[in-house]
Amino acid sequence: MTTYTDKGPKLDSANYLGFDHVKFWVGNAKQAASYYCTRLGFKHIGYQGLETGSRDIVSHAVRQGSITFVFQSPLNPNDKLMSDHQSTHGDGVKDVAFTVDDARSLWNNAIQRGGKSIKEPWEEKDENGVVVMATVGTYGDTVHTFVERTNYHGAFLPNFKSTTFEDPLEVTLKPTHLLYLDHVVGNQPDLEMEQICEMYEKIFNFHRFWSVDDKQIHTEYSSLRSVVMADYDERIKMPINEPAIGRKKSQIQEFVEYYGSAGVQHMALRTNELELKPGFEPGPTSLVQFCIAFGSRSGSFGIITSVTNLRSRGLEFLTIPATYYDDLRSRLSTSNVKILEDIDLLQKLHILIDYDEEGYLLQPLQDRPTLFIEIIQRHNHQGFGAGNFKALFEAIERDQDARGNLF
Repeated sequence: MTTYTDKGPKLDSANYLGFDHVKFWVGNAKQAASYYCTRLGFKHIGYQGLETGSRDIVSHAVRQGSITFVFQSPLNPNDKLMSDHQSTHGDGVKDVAFTVDDARSLWNNAIQRGGKSIKEPWEEKDENGVVVMATVGTYGDTVHTFVERTNYHGAFLPNFKSTTFEDPLEVTLKPTHLLYLDHVVGNQPDLEMEQICEMYEKIFNFHRFWSVDDKQIHTEYSSLRSVVMADYDERIKMPINEPAIGRKKSQIQEFVEYYGSAGVQHMALRTNELELKPGFEPGPTSLVQFCIAFGSRSGSFGIITSVTNLRSRGLEFLTIPATYYDDLRSRLSTSNVKILEDIDLLQKLHILIDYDEEGYLLQPLQDRPTLFIEIIQRHNHQGFGAGNFKALFEAIERDQDARGNLF
């Protein structure tokens, strides 16, 4: 893997402040929002539809921590744009929106550098103030909207109706404590990754943060190349992946074929840092990074509670082979890294661990093998999981084989 220190020149007119929200175009927005609330512990925060004056599109916004998802569906049969998107891609991410301090300036900068304008800067307002937005195209049919909310004090966006409904199931369901959107991964067809990375450098003023190639990330059957792009302050991270030629079809290629183009393959939702036991002194590269992590109502939580709580909500997980944990125990026996959790319990819960890179585990959310959610926990590390890619790919390849898509 390679890490980069050259951030390039900083824009002097505007700044990226972080991820704002992710917009999904789906077949049934109400049902999709309900799934994320019931299974992953999000809360419904806003609605737009016929009752609020939106005659063409219905929107349901949900939130957990600082993560906001918006699910949209067309209300009319003649909405060709959304209908064609649904027909081609299935349910998928349309817009990865960024919070910025000057949407007009960033839009102007992007267009002057050759960016594709999807929608020129516009304002939306209600009794809580005004939001300025502008949208620019990126890979495939995916877009980025710049959201300037300096003068807005509402819960989400203007003209979203607040939701008063409280799901009675939440009284009995355990909380999941998802906190941040850590990164959003875009899969590209083979040999198109580099031009997309160059586009992020030129149009959005991002820089290369981290990368791996197919010599480092591979299994017996497949491999990938990946470059993580980040804004100057590294608040936003956008990994760009492409498949590499292997003996069989990689999960990156499977995504591109079933999605119909480049697109968002997965989003990593971040949990709280691991609470260290008294007297524990982590080394400079020590990392206990797991997938699927959350906790208890007390606010002092960790990965074990989180996995248990997600499972209790009916979430399914990939199965990690026992050989992964045999190898882990062998590596740990010759290292100075201290893993706080019981390895036997982590194995029982199928949690990946890597003390040098970040752990990965995937949760598909639909039958079409495209979009999935990844949950991660970081501790003293900002990597992207090279140490666990092989175990991850092998787990995905077993699912691909079951679908008949490995060859």
